[in-house]
Amino acid sequence: MTQAKPRSPKTSRKGKATGKSTGENRAVGFPEGLTEQDLLNSYRQMVLVRKTDERVWMMNRQGKVPIAASCQGHEAAQLGSLLAAQQDGDCFLFPYYRDLAIKMMVGLSPTQVMLSFMGKVGEPYSGARQFPLQGADLEHRVIQISNVVGAGLTQAVGYALGCRMLGDDTVVLAYLGDGATSQGETHEAMNFAGVHRLPVVFVCENNRYAISVPQSLQMAITDVASRAEGYGFPGVVVDGMDLVQSYQATREGIKHARSQGPVFLEMKVERLMPHTTDDDDRRYRGDDEVEQARLRDPLVTFPAYLKEQGILTDQEAEEINAEAQRAVNEATDVAEAASPPDASDMLSHVYAP
Repeated sequence: MTQAKPRSPKTSRKGKATGKSTGENRAVGFPEGLTEQDLLNSYRQMVLVRKTDERVWMMNRQGKVPIAASCQGHEAAQLGSLLAAQQDGDCFLFPYYRDLAIKMMVGLSPTQVMLSFMGKVGEPYSGARQFPLQGADLEHRVIQISNVVGAGLTQAVGYALGCRMLGDDTVVLAYLGDGATSQGETHEAMNFAGVHRLPVVFVCENNRYAISVPQSLQMAITDVASRAEGYGFPGVVVDGMDLVQSYQATREGIKHARSQGPVFLEMKVERLMPHTTDDDDRRYRGDDEVEQARLRDPLVTFPAYLKEQGILTDQEAEEINAEAQRAVNEATDVAEAASPPDASDMLSHVYAP
């Protein structure tokens, strides 16, 4: 098991005196392929995802969304890994139920997200037949069949095997939470991937809680990544609150998976909200713990870092926040005005005509 290297210290860039990003320079001191524009775009995406997530949560409290699992605190890990996958250009994604940032940033609009969570006509994954954002978005190379913990991993490994048999160079990114590593299906998937040296990057977003059960009561190890050794492939511990480190680890993981076989990335993240909208985490988490976690919130640390680098100004940050809020407000209005699915269409795509 290895530790991902921390990002380089703060560095200056051309044009810093103006406080404006040139948008085309490679970010000095950062991993290959990463530019200032990538970082700025990632922040813009992060804000939009957070505003959307917050709105979904609020709509649940109004009785307009039945259930949701927040990605707050996971955004840097998700967006950093996705950026690496998108730059590679030949990856297929099997996210899990907390991966809103991934699903949005591959192409899902805030309106489609709200339609999905409200179960309205136009829901993009299953036609409002399943839980929100569960099903498939093949146009954007995404499959997330269900919210059953660990269930997507065997499917992801099977997809990777199919690609191998077809001579396809695709690398599969399979996402999971720390609780999923206690499931038998996870063992089956990782063991099979290791035996056959399949091109899979397992991305574990470890927020240290399987619903209400802390990691210390789930397993007798500190780093979940150490389990990868038992399957014959590398495990890497990553600071998942750091978008740049998440990007770098995933970029290297994709290269390894394509040439040598599986790799396990343990993204250490914080879950800033309850497990789902049906959960009350005050029953098992102290206020001090949550307050400490919020100090690492990527929506706080990432813009602060960008400002230190001269990539983001206060004015730009305000504009990005306002733009995201407008987009979410418009999406909410459209989704609320949309119609529920017609019951006569319920069995479409279920039975052959």
